Amino acid sequence: MKFIVSSKQLLKQLQILGGVINTNNTLPILDNFLFEINDNQLRVSASDLESTMSATIDVEADENGSIAIPARLLLDTLKTFPEQPLTFTLEDNNTIEISSDSGKYALAYADGGEFPKAVELDSPSTTSFAANILATAISKTIFATGNDDLRPVMSGVFFQFSSENLTFVATDAHKLVKYVRNDVHAEETAEFIMPKKPLNLLKNILIGSESDILIEYNDTNVKFIFDNISLVCRLIDGKYPNYEAVIPKDNPNQLTLDRGSFLNSVRRVSIFSSKSTHQIRLKMAGTELKISAEDLDFSNKADERLKCSYEGDDMQIGFNSRFLLEMLNNLESNDILLEMSLPNRAGILTPIDGLEEGENITMLVMPVMIGN
Repeated sequence: MKFIVSSKQLLKQLQILGGVINTNNTLPILDNFLFEINDNQLRVSASDLESTMSATIDVEADENGSIAIPARLLLDTLKTFPEQPLTFTLEDNNTIEISSDSGKYALAYADGGEFPKAVELDSPSTTSFAANILATAISKTIFATGNDDLRPVMSGVFFQFSSENLTFVATDAHKLVKYVRNDVHAEETAEFIMPKKPLNLLKNILIGSESDILIEYNDTNVKFIFDNISLVCRLIDGKYPNYEAVIPKDNPNQLTLDRGSFLNSVRRVSIFSSKSTHQIRLKMAGTELKISAEDLDFSNKADERLKCSYEGDDMQIGFNSRFLLEMLNNLESNDILLEMSLPNRAGILTPIDGLEEGENITMLVMPVMIGN
């Protein structure tokens, strides 16, 4: 088996696939890339058992075959080459030799048959739309996922496809984000929970992409296909909580603010908050918002006033500043609306501008009880 491939092209694909490989693998074979040659096409795969990502590259090959090559060693080697054709040749002593313009390098390889096979989806449902929409949906929601091993369903992003829209939801029980695209829809209704790791991989690859992505899914697995790359991953098993039930419907107290000013104020004031609760207080009255925090253990306190537009009863509410900052940082609008009903009910944050047509974002943050 022998094939010739562009060094830069191979490196680019392997760097994308490398994100799948765990640092500590239970199976040694998973420390490798699987190389499969079929009719002058090289298919490279990486897996962590839960997810398998593959990329195809055109090569010059003399015969078909498959081998597993150590991922770290190959990546470190390829990073040092300028653009040039590299020749990979299988030798008799269980090594693969890489020939470049300047030298030869031999790596021990493993049998490609030992590499776990990617799951094939039987008669899956499919949906296709612009890849950058998925990238945006992931980046707008993934920060709100939880890390609680006891509640695995909340550690992923909930995908809801219908004939009317696509909805993406993430929550950790303290904050919740619901991202809706009314300009995209699926042929049939479907719901599934995507794990965080493959979503992060997709987000990094798809940002700025101008191609479409095809999503195939059944009850246990999902497959994303775009350009020359495919990613298959196992879904999180379980029922997602009824998130609609926790979004308060009647919120008479409405605060409109400049996002940048509010973000900077919260950032400054939160430095003086308690290191255990990160609590800040918002006090609304008339056209003024007072933001304050104090850390009684160290006698630190801060107060700021912001001009705002407020409709509703005078009220005071406490929030965890870290959650508020995460949400404000993930919005791109100039102005935001914070809707509230009572100091012990969730606040709803929505952008007033900066949205694409068909795009809708709702962010919910649970309050922190204010001590006297």
